[in-house]
Amino acid sequence: MNKFNEYAVIDLGSNSFHMVIARCIDGAIQIIYKNKQNVHLATGLNSNQELSESSLKRGIDCLTLFAERLNGFPADNVRIVATHTLRVAKNRHQFLTAAAKILPYPVEIISGQEEARLIYLGTMIMEPTSASDTKFVIDIGGGSTEIAIGKGNGLKPIIVDSRPMGCVTYAKQFFPDQQINKNAFQQAKLAAEQQIECMINIIKKQNITIAFGTSGTIKSIYNILLDLGVSDGIITPKRLNDLISYVLEFKSSQEIDYPSLSKERKTVFVSGLAIFNGVFDALGLEALQYSPSALREGVLYELIDKPNYGDIRQTTALSLAQHYNIDKRHAEQVVKTAKYLFSQWKEQSSLTIPINLEAILYWAAQLHEVGLKINFSSIHKHSSYILLNSNLPGFNEEQQLLLATLVRYHRKSINIDELPYFSLFEYKHIIPLLQILRLSILINNQRNAELDLHAFHLKLANNKLTEITLEINKIFIKNNKLILLDLEQEQKYWNSVNHWKLLIETH
Repeated sequence: MNKFNEYAVIDLGSNSFHMVIARCIDGAIQIIYKNKQNVHLATGLNSNQELSESSLKRGIDCLTLFAERLNGFPADNVRIVATHTLRVAKNRHQFLTAAAKILPYPVEIISGQEEARLIYLGTMIMEPTSASDTKFVIDIGGGSTEIAIGKGNGLKPIIVDSRPMGCVTYAKQFFPDQQINKNAFQQAKLAAEQQIECMINIIKKQNITIAFGTSGTIKSIYNILLDLGVSDGIITPKRLNDLISYVLEFKSSQEIDYPSLSKERKTVFVSGLAIFNGVFDALGLEALQYSPSALREGVLYELIDKPNYGDIRQTTALSLAQHYNIDKRHAEQVVKTAKYLFSQWKEQSSLTIPINLEAILYWAAQLHEVGLKINFSSIHKHSSYILLNSNLPGFNEEQQLLLATLVRYHRKSINIDELPYFSLFEYKHIIPLLQILRLSILINNQRNAELDLHAFHLKLANNKLTEITLEINKIFIKNNKLILLDLEQEQKYWNSVNHWKLLIETH
């Protein structure tokens, strides 16, 4: 049987939803279908950061349309990513719950930094540059603006950032009723400059040699320059200033009459132009060219090249471990213990835990001591905070949250009611991971390099996945009484949680 050779990526942006479908032919990615719907999700955010019913409906209606084309696609061939508006929406669970009824694929909400990394990847795989170039990429979205900088021929940026300024949100804030005036434009431009103020010196020190802009706003600027007779479409300070002067002659957005500017884009073009102007001037860019590739292409590249995608997260974990100078030998022993206990759990359990969740267990085991650099007291809280607030390339928002949550509860008391809400994962899958992580770390408390894992055997109670018996060799216990004391304390922690039980038996 032929392997299914179509891959789909859906990008749930603040302004528009996009679907792109491709196939892989002789190692090359070939786009075979595209669909864009202007959903204007960000316009539905109120002052409490809640999406309106009408904006939620527009989004779900769009996904219903996309679902028709995805009928029959295997889960491994589809990836759906959501950006700024669903990152900040407090009632996003309503959207995610409705989406799950329409599409049998998870909606991944990605961080702004992860979005910037994927935009850079998507741009670089399509744009020829030299090994000596320092490359700058900017993407002005509906709710946020992503910036990434990289050097050489690599596909990994060295700087990524996301700022909460987008053409939809700035249109609401500075250009209500689509009215245009110079004062509003200057206010919007200044607000954009303030958003990147802390980055200006850092970026300028990189000595950018080539700059790219992606997505709707910059595509519109590029197309208007072509309308005006600029054959190469490259954005320079003079061309940008001339364009701004032309645009500010109009009284409202709908009066702008460039042939390439659609009616839909007119509503957010001036606000996007102000953001771009602010960044362009603040960074002193001399030239910028439009790239048609961005987030979707980056996600698609990693979707098709799955082994590389897995490596990114492992590389991230190794890099973080190195940065915080964790005890490598101890971390490896905890990971080894987690794999040993989890393999026994899998053999006895009727529940199948997704492989991507199993991987997060091992990364939690590897990184549980990153907070030791602060101090040992409350290390679980320090480590969790670091993991939750660090840039973790390759991890979506919920994967990062789960990683931080497992580490947060790897020791001391457990309050199940404080576990965060997850849309991608089920609690029945998370709880066994947490139990195994706690046991793996506790068993290695003495940091014994010669620990014999075969002295331990994990057993599950019939039909009670949260009740575990840990059988321990009597001779081992005789020589390791501290571990037994630690396990007896762990029993008390488990007893305080409904339906949890840890039994210790010697044999």
